[in-house]
Amino acid sequence: MSASILVVEDDFNIQELIVEFLGSQGYSVDYANDGLEGVQKFKQGNYDLVILDVMMPNLDGHSVCKMIRKTSSVPIIFLTALNDESDQVKGFELECDDYITKPFSFKLLIKRVEAVLRRTSQSSSDDCISFESLKLDLNTYTAHVNDETIELTLKEFNILKALIEKYPQVITREGLLDSIWGYDYYGDTRIVDAHIKNIRKKIVLPYIKTVKGIGYTLEKDI
Repeated sequence: MSASILVVEDDFNIQELIVEFLGSQGYSVDYANDGLEGVQKFKQGNYDLVILDVMMPNLDGHSVCKMIRKTSSVPIIFLTALNDESDQVKGFELECDDYITKPFSFKLLIKRVEAVLRRTSQSSSDDCISFESLKLDLNTYTAHVNDETIELTLKEFNILKALIEKYPQVITREGLLDSIWGYDYYGDTRIVDAHIKNIRKKIVLPYIKTVKGIGYTLEKDI
């Protein structure tokens, strides 16, 4: 089955060429004319890759990338005339998978697309992590307990992800603040405790253990 690609590009001529070229290579291609339409299309579709211009009306590419990353780890390739190192660094800080500057060759574009899709395919076995009856899908940011879907906020999901990935280590409250809220967050560590309390209510499992005065870890249900 061919990969499905969403092209978000406001320059009609470039958009048309990309869509036609990728289609000729066997890909299923959809397109959007600006950032706002791109977000709407992404929410409605099921894409394997997004090719995203940065400078667009209504909603720029950086904003689109941030919105997509709130719910999905789908590969994103920025395609833009912004070629300064700082612009490229910003793209990767927003968790894009590749960055192509205009003007570009279609031969380069297809090789980058193939490489990103290949990496995604190779890492598919790591798209889910689990602990006992708890399973996290890293593509859809959903949690499951015994195949029942549990509704979590993004921060709740990321707290569980960190605890599973670090098991059996203890993670301090400060460590969770740094990794999930960011180093520029100067709030009270009690916000972590509040989120842990909510997670416990939702998953209804005794996996999260409080290590007094330090933080949290996971323990198996014996």
